[in-house]
Amino acid sequence: MTEAPPHHRVAVIGSGFAGIGMAVRLKQAGLDDFVILERAHDLGGTWRDNDYPGAACDVPSHLYSWSFALNPTWSRTFSPQPEIWDYMKRVAGEYEIPGHVLYDHDVTSAHWEPEHNRWRLETNHGTLTAQFLVTGAGPLADPSIPDIKGIDTFEGTMFHSAQWDHEHDLEGRKIAVIGTGASAIQFVPEIQPKAERLTLFQRTAPWVMYRHDRDITKLERWLYQNIPGAQQVARKSIYWGRENYIFGFAKNPKLLKVVEALGRSNINRSVDDPALRAKLTPNFRAGCKRILMSNDYYPTLAQPNVDVVTDGIVEVRANSVVTRDADGTETEHEVDTIILGTGFHVSDPPIAQRVFNEDGRSLSDHWGTEVQAFRGTTVAGFPNAFVLAGPNTGLGHTSQVFMIEAQIRYTMQALKYLCRNGLDRMDVHPEAQRRYNDMVAKSMEGTVWVSGGCDSWYLNDQGRNTTLWPTFTWNFALRTRWFDPHNYDLRVDRSRTRRARVAA
Repeated sequence: MTEAPPHHRVAVIGSGFAGIGMAVRLKQAGLDDFVILERAHDLGGTWRDNDYPGAACDVPSHLYSWSFALNPTWSRTFSPQPEIWDYMKRVAGEYEIPGHVLYDHDVTSAHWEPEHNRWRLETNHGTLTAQFLVTGAGPLADPSIPDIKGIDTFEGTMFHSAQWDHEHDLEGRKIAVIGTGASAIQFVPEIQPKAERLTLFQRTAPWVMYRHDRDITKLERWLYQNIPGAQQVARKSIYWGRENYIFGFAKNPKLLKVVEALGRSNINRSVDDPALRAKLTPNFRAGCKRILMSNDYYPTLAQPNVDVVTDGIVEVRANSVVTRDADGTETEHEVDTIILGTGFHVSDPPIAQRVFNEDGRSLSDHWGTEVQAFRGTTVAGFPNAFVLAGPNTGLGHTSQVFMIEAQIRYTMQALKYLCRNGLDRMDVHPEAQRRYNDMVAKSMEGTVWVSGGCDSWYLNDQGRNTTLWPTFTWNFALRTRWFDPHNYDLRVDRSRTRRARVAA
């Protein structure tokens, strides 16, 4: 007789901010029958993997943390990666989360089994089942590798910023950096002094603002540790200050002219060469792409061993990168190291290719070009599943942790409702999902993210923004504060009830 696979009430995929936060709330509710499936050897998600030189958060420390676990000992106003990762591991340990984690367990597929009213998950270490599935893989989980002719023929060392090769010595190297996103502007200043020559291949110049980063003083840390509510005041002041950005991003993009003036000032005070200034000045409305922050990025690009190349890359060869200018002239740039700062699969998360409904159709195929969820969290046709950091829950102005916690609260409300009412199956009504996403699309009209004149990772191949939340985050928090059963098909497993009666 074949032994049944282990079964859990809840299975959580991923152990980043979403997975750990979900686990803490489950434990606080007294629901200990859950498991976290983590494909790596340690928890931490994005902040475990992105350990490149200079990695840090661009949201202030007091806000980029769980509301239930404020950290009074942050060292800086913008936390570096090692400190964030340590914080996550410490909080997980305090709530005894590691005992629920199965490390090195990569979920290869998750299938909904309607006859058993459960999810069947296949991993590289075997099978398990769960009544409820929570995906916390996140949008920054899987690096995006550019499709460039010949990239597989490169004979030097090549790696993505999220998979940094710390064994590769950059001293005296001819380094190509492809991409100018949030990661690149952090690691480029760190590696430039080591390079013989650093060539930065820039497709689009980002808006980069001065970063007001500083040490948090001993007095401040003492206040946060000893004066009740002091850190909450700091956190809330940062939160409401960040919420004000929405007036420019979503209500009246003309207000962003002030931001653009600050961005140009940041370029002008750091770069003397007019030609380089022109290359680094964006040609789109601030906020259309993610606004970045750095104090040393522009000064680094003005160094004599740095070249900024804006011609398009047409090919990678064994020891070079080839570009072509507007006149068709090709230039070969000799390099021995390529570092990809090319972002992640945000609008097409690979986890969606591994989650299947009862018809055997993947979530990715179900979505197609219309990536949608109800309240960013549940998807019609995928019962008992919750997607944290799902469609239209991303942000361009404040802490993603705030949105994740709002989704976790909604998920917990749903689980508690089902438990109180003796229900064990939920599936959002397609019409409710459609109405919700029509509202999101309507709210997105006129925002800088769709009308700012740029091509960003916020947009899918059809130019629709399926990534960001289009207005204030407090609005999303209100929408997810309570579970709304009228928007769901809720059922009890009658066959299970009959079996229980027979057994009795």
